[in-house]
Amino acid sequence: MSVISGRMDASLTQEILSSLGLANKTAAWGTLGTLRTFLSFGVDKDVQKLLKAIAGQGVDHSTIVEVLTNRSREQRQLISRAFQERTKQDLLKSLRAALSGNLEKLVAALLQPLSQFDAQELRTALKASGSAEDVALEILATRAAPQLQECLAVYKHDFQVEAEEDIRTETNGILQDLLLALSKGGRERYSGIIDYNLEEQDVRVLQQTGGSSMAGQWVLIFTQRSPEHLIRVFDQYQRCTGQELEDAIRNRFHGDAQQALLSLASIMRNTALYFADKLHQGLQETEPNFQVLIRVLISRSETDLLSIRAEFKKKFGKSLYSSLQDAVRGDYHSALLALCRAEDI
Repeated sequence: MSVISGRMDASLTQEILSSLGLANKTAAWGTLGTLRTFLSFGVDKDVQKLLKAIAGQGVDHSTIVEVLTNRSREQRQLISRAFQERTKQDLLKSLRAALSGNLEKLVAALLQPLSQFDAQELRTALKASGSAEDVALEILATRAAPQLQECLAVYKHDFQVEAEEDIRTETNGILQDLLLALSKGGRERYSGIIDYNLEEQDVRVLQQTGGSSMAGQWVLIFTQRSPEHLIRVFDQYQRCTGQELEDAIRNRFHGDAQQALLSLASIMRNTALYFADKLHQGLQETEPNFQVLIRVLISRSETDLLSIRAEFKKKFGKSLYSSLQDAVRGDYHSALLALCRAEDI
């Protein structure tokens, strides 16, 4: 298997799919997620399984986990509606009453529409001191435009305030400018045509120093340009200056602004590696950071968790599955392993 060198190489996944002849055939491959549509899905059967699991002598945790971590989000929503129709009870409330602790939180996240889950995470991040530049930026920068707009609509409905207003209230400076720009969902789509003039223009702008207008240009470039364009700009910047752009960020910016720009650079270079790093950090804490683990594993389980697993193994020399197995204890252990899906040899 050949290894494609250079920063344009997004991840090990591209190499793997290239060897299979599927690199540009997403329809054939289907998804880079670990959780896919369950082909033998029977909504009535699943309703009966869950009803039996929570109404018996003791709560059957394993059945609840087995059902909910083997169905797509769309299928889980169908189960919720069917449960309500057949039992006149709300499935989420019934499971909350039957479960506790981190497993209860994980099951609740699995049963929510992703837009609602993201909206709640975004609200918590903006209202909690010290986490806005991390979680809020993660959500605003990594969700596809339609998904982001749905999240912001739910945010307004559930909290009776625009996310933009909370961003203005809870943040300031360049971090605020970055989050507001990202919330517009206006990042350019790559057309397949390389704009060398714009590339050179952006490199020149990033080489300039001083002044608030300079910071504004950084915000524009980092929030509007496509990832493909930015990777070329990063490479050209290094060729022109002999310095990686991340080093320039560390020299010119401080605090929240520095962290936000470094995170955005990481996302643009390789989104899967960015999430692999977040998972690794979450597992390195004295107690595993449950909120990070659940947010990343659930939000990426139907999109690119296979890519994240590949990047995790490549960088840290140990699979994500084994790392979860070693670090996580408690009743939600099996659920997280089910979302990760499998060992990477």
